[in-house]
Amino acid sequence: MQLEADRPIAYMQRTRDWYLALGYGNPYVWAHYDDVPFQPLKKPLAGCRVALVTTAAPYQPDKGDQGPGAPYNAGAKFTSVYSGDTRIDHDLRIAHVAIDRKHTSMEDSGTWFPLPALRRAAAAGRVRLGARFHGAPTNRSQQHTVEVDAPEILERCVEDGADAALLVPNCPVCHQSVSLIARHLEANGIATVVMGCAKDIVEHCGVPRFLFSDFPLGNSAGRPHDVASQETTLELALTLLETAAEPRTTLCSPLRWSDSAQWKLDYCNPARLTPEELARRRAEFDRGKEAAKALRESIA
Repeated sequence: MQLEADRPIAYMQRTRDWYLALGYGNPYVWAHYDDVPFQPLKKPLAGCRVALVTTAAPYQPDKGDQGPGAPYNAGAKFTSVYSGDTRIDHDLRIAHVAIDRKHTSMEDSGTWFPLPALRRAAAAGRVRLGARFHGAPTNRSQQHTVEVDAPEILERCVEDGADAALLVPNCPVCHQSVSLIARHLEANGIATVVMGCAKDIVEHCGVPRFLFSDFPLGNSAGRPHDVASQETTLELALTLLETAAEPRTTLCSPLRWSDSAQWKLDYCNPARLTPEELARRRAEFDRGKEAAKALRESIA
């Protein structure tokens, strides 16, 4: 019999309960679609050019703490699509809201930005690597993601001659954003795989292919400091690209985070915090909201 603690976290319900406990009303309505587009690969995978889409942010030294264990840093967010050269290394960070900061270190970017593993796969002839990777903003506005960010990423993928795309989210809203983008790419001829940790959010939205890793948020590409885990996770995603025969195909990674499910019980669980700690979290979140609002207004 499967124990409750061994089941994937119900992120939509957990975050709803969390924000209600912090004193926020009007729970967020997550994206949901009944119909899911599906684009089979048009050639063998070894001949496919693969694009990488990430929600991680380029490190900005002047924007405060973005290192391992850093609290949510709204000032380090990016609000428009960006691209980077896949031939070189990049310092991308994940000081996102709602990342699991207690049970993972945020030290090894290979767990959220699998470019090194993808380079190795390309060198081995498994795939062809696109010239650029693309950064997808974490946007609570589904309309903005669908009407602005997704078309922009599609345009850049087409410019790069991409046949397929791997999309790697981090926080809960990241999972929704890349799911919406995957749907748009798929509807326009580019096969996709979402590599993520929030199973309910991705499947509720509805995507063609989903590789689920039952790991804390921020580890969609494998365990930290574990190259074998990261390469296994990438290979599972590539295999899913090759083998999925219909939309809404979910492949569950056999890898386990640890022998304990404690991290699932701790994540955004108001029952495990004192009223004083909840008040502190509310104040911290309010500051983050104000910083994010100021950032949007400065760019507008």
